[in-house]
Amino acid sequence: QVQLQESGPGLVKPSQTLILTCTVSGGSLLDHRYYWHWIRQPPGKGLEWMGAIDYSGSIFDNPSLKSRASISRDTSKNQFTLQLSSVTPEDTAVYYCAAAKDLAARTRDAYDYWGQGTQVTVSS
Repeated sequence: QVQLQESGPGLVKPSQTLILTCTVSGGSLLDHRYYWHWIRQPPGKGLEWMGAIDYSGSIFDNPSLKSRASISRDTSKNQFTLQLSSVTPEDTAVYYCAAAKDLAARTRDAYDYWGQGTQVTVSS
């Protein structure tokens, strides 16, 4: 059973860079069957896909984030990371990491595994 766990700061100041880490257990980032995604859900809104990384390290991002989001991984720790630069209060959301066999997964039930989510608030 694959398990994912997000970690990172709960509060970030505007203009700073948010860094979140997802630790994977019971599975491997090198598993060619899965894409490893970052998704967020702002308060009162739907899911927003932020990007993904595959087994080879190829990165797929969401152009609407205007290159503010960057995904990387550390296969020795079985972790992948989201960096979001120049945050504003509009980046306040619950952030999730998830695994899916489909790169185009966008609805909650399209993902095979989810982390529990971590609340991030952007405020001075």
